Amino acid sequence: MNSAPSPVRLPAGVRDFLPRAAARRRAIAERLLATFEAWGYQRIITPVFECADVLERGLGGDARAAAIRFVEPGTGEVVALRPDITPQVARLAATRLADLGGPARLCYEGAVNRMTAVGHGALAQREILQAGIELIGADGVDADAEAVALAATALAATGLADVQIDLGHVAFAAEALSVVADDGQRAALTAALAKKDAQAVARAAAGLADVDRDRLVELVGLWGAIGEVIARAQALAWSSTTRAAAVALADVAARVAALAPMARLSADLGLGRGFEYYTGLRFAGFARGAADAVVRGGRYDGLVGRYGRATGAVGFAVDIEAIAGAQRAIGVAAPEPAPGVLIVAGGGAAGAAAARLAAALRARDVRTAAHHGPAPTAAYAAETGWSHLLDVAAGQLVTVATGAAVAIPADAIAAATAGDGAALATIFAAAAQAAP
Repeated sequence: MNSAPSPVRLPAGVRDFLPRAAARRRAIAERLLATFEAWGYQRIITPVFECADVLERGLGGDARAAAIRFVEPGTGEVVALRPDITPQVARLAATRLADLGGPARLCYEGAVNRMTAVGHGALAQREILQAGIELIGADGVDADAEAVALAATALAATGLADVQIDLGHVAFAAEALSVVADDGQRAALTAALAKKDAQAVARAAAGLADVDRDRLVELVGLWGAIGEVIARAQALAWSSTTRAAAVALADVAARVAALAPMARLSADLGLGRGFEYYTGLRFAGFARGAADAVVRGGRYDGLVGRYGRATGAVGFAVDIEAIAGAQRAIGVAAPEPAPGVLIVAGGGAAGAAAARLAAALRARDVRTAAHHGPAPTAAYAAETGWSHLLDVAAGQLVTVATGAAVAIPADAIAAATAGDGAALATIFAAAAQAAP
């Protein structure tokens, strides 16, 4: 028999992150954003929810279905939690940045919320932490290559190993599926292509002309080394537009190799979803230890125009949780707090003096707090992120990890209590450097 749910609980698909897990995710986000900024991208912050009809202008069918909607009590309008941040950036670019006078390089990080969970079992999440970039108002292979190279560089900054970027283009699957008039058949073919199931594609293509069916089946196998895949694609019957897409994709790959030599590139031309959103290049990044893509992106030239300003755009979003999982799988440790000292002095007048002492050390850029309550254990100090304990009464600075103690001159403590923490900060710096 199932037990009753706890009265103190979270909704399905969301979770808390305790300090160590939160530190890992914040470190990932900051490394990503630092890389984005190094390439000239500026941070923006967008709202967690928007008017549903405005947000949905920029969402594809799957994202619209995934949006969580509710009635805003103050206005009675239907609003939606954002399932994707890119449409919000497109709205900004089309309205408040319409007169910028050149390409906009924008980056962001935040949570998106979806009706349908991402992942499987207990790990399935409806709230996903993301960071990403959008390059708006720039067309052509140079802009596409910049986006892909930046994605590869940003992933490398997070310490991931064996990152592979799959490059694709919507032109191939779009042309192959353009001959399919029946919506149900088209949906079945799209799903089969996504699973790379050649037999399912062949079954779903029943009734099509032989050349059209064969081309759809061939799409399943158009993945692997870029040069080889493009050569095999060029051997099939395509329009001049799709052939030009193959040439452009090879050009993007060559430029990415020069901009981000650490990137391992491959091609996947059989991507069958996203036609109502993406208009050209598509790419996804995979890393050892991650069950699914850690980054997805591409070109979406029609999106900004849905908000009133037609212009080209390319971008990507990184799944921070997927990177955290990959880091754990390959043994990348969570970041440790900076060395810090917890001051133990007791209550009353001693507690007030400890607070002044802590303030003097913080003025010297030492992470410090005055302890409240009974004397802390080493386990407590370690769990709450302190490398050292300063026992004021004993005049000792204790290294939490080893228990080793250093005597502190009384005049150093007195000076810090009076507001001059220079001597005590010097003693702490030496102890922190010597600590394991």
